Amino acid sequence: MDVLPLLLLVAGSAAVAGAARRTPVPAPLLLVAAGLIASYIPGVPEYTLDPEVVLPLVLPPLLYTAASDSSYLDLRAQLRPVALLSIGYVLFATLVVGWAAYLLVPGLPLPAALVLGAVVAPPDAVAATAVARRVGLPSRITTILQGESLVNDATAITAYKVALAAAVGEGATWAHGVGEFLLAAVGGVAVGLLLMVPLHWLRTHLKEALLQNTLSLLIPFVAYGLAEWAHASGVLAVVVVALYLGHRNYEVDFATRLQEEAVWKMVAFVLESAVFALIGLQLQVVLKGLGEYRGVDAAWYAVAVFLVVVLARFVWVYPATFLPRLLSARIREREENPTWKAPFIIGWAGMRGVVSLAIAFSIPLTVHGQGKGPFPGRNLILFLTFTTVIGTLVVQGLTLPPLIRLLRLPGRDAQAETLAEANAQAQASRVAELRLNDLLDDERNALPPPLADRLRDVLERRRNAVWERLGAVNPVTGESVDDTYRRLSREMIAAERSVFVRLRNGRYIDDEMLRTLLRRLDLEEAAAFREAT
Repeated sequence: MDVLPLLLLVAGSAAVAGAARRTPVPAPLLLVAAGLIASYIPGVPEYTLDPEVVLPLVLPPLLYTAASDSSYLDLRAQLRPVALLSIGYVLFATLVVGWAAYLLVPGLPLPAALVLGAVVAPPDAVAATAVARRVGLPSRITTILQGESLVNDATAITAYKVALAAAVGEGATWAHGVGEFLLAAVGGVAVGLLLMVPLHWLRTHLKEALLQNTLSLLIPFVAYGLAEWAHASGVLAVVVVALYLGHRNYEVDFATRLQEEAVWKMVAFVLESAVFALIGLQLQVVLKGLGEYRGVDAAWYAVAVFLVVVLARFVWVYPATFLPRLLSARIREREENPTWKAPFIIGWAGMRGVVSLAIAFSIPLTVHGQGKGPFPGRNLILFLTFTTVIGTLVVQGLTLPPLIRLLRLPGRDAQAETLAEANAQAQASRVAELRLNDLLDDERNALPPPLADRLRDVLERRRNAVWERLGAVNPVTGESVDDTYRRLSREMIAAERSVFVRLRNGRYIDDEMLRTLLRRLDLEEAAAFREAT
């Protein structure tokens, strides 16, 4: 791809994603729609989705940022449903969709149909987390969807390789398939376990934030590349490393954390925007290669596969939710009795995405063995993958928010979360106050009373800030005491900033001093902002 089309893709997708923030429509849907429309505009370059770029260069950083933002403890608590979805459901969907396509499409061999099943089996990590964030799903459902989307790509890619080996004439038995899956899973986890400790040690011993963040950008590619080189799952290697580093992120210095958060937000925004725009832009490429499958037949196949994909998820989710409770008294004692609503939302939140398209585009053009020739139904598989991805993103993505409102699922308990935060801050403040008193009792730490009082005031401010969010609001502005304090603090910072700029413009201070002073104000404003979020 030339530089100009790439720049147009990034700039255009970022503009659409930015505009989506002002609308109630999730950004992925607007990006896909914009890509579909742009694919018909004369002069727009033809963007062909290259699996050699998407899988090793786009998937690792998206997985890394999603996994590092996930909670290892929450995922461990939801290990059973996550495993049942990310492994069991993907294999089930591969078989069901493959068998349905084999029965539906005349002349499509079963191995090729199973290739289609493996391609469309995994829900997309980016789509799941984007929708979950936007609609405010309950924390347990969000954890399950995020956990599923982190691991299911590894299952799907392995199933795809096994089905592909049979389709191209290399032969593949059930024993070979199980062995391939175990090698990929165990190998990927092993590579992640081997890398996570030395990478964390390196992160904590590098002294400059720029070096630490450069390392952070390289980590997902290193983990993915080493695992794939060892014929293991690069997806699982990235997820294991990211979960460990995210769990121990508190051991990295504050400058690295501030910079790293900003860097990865930008990377994720650019990649997610470009990825969804690319999905829409594939329409012309897919239609050109459709070949003999056109008209009513192709539309019927697309609708049928889409329906099978959607229904198969419900067929799996409900038994996977309720059967373990029926079979295990321990589960019944430990977990609350689920209603039908949560499994329904999980079943409906199975949007597919760019990974499915990338895998589909990696299908070889020809087969080997005695029946050498074109890969059977390759163009149709590409078309059905595209229509399934678009269908799930549009139909399920658009209807999920109103469906959640209709079912009246309980969202996050903001009051309980704030209370827990306030209690945690109170405990930390008590320990910090004792530590401060011990330090000030040492004559080596002697401070003038105003400075010692300032340390205590800062500590008291942090202790009271969260509790104030639970208090009464200002009858005039509707703000809490804490909101008013933050607003006035920002007004004061803005006044200071304007003075510094005026002094620079009057040549009383130079630009280097201005940057130093503004950096100090920026850190104070960032602290105030983080208290508000």
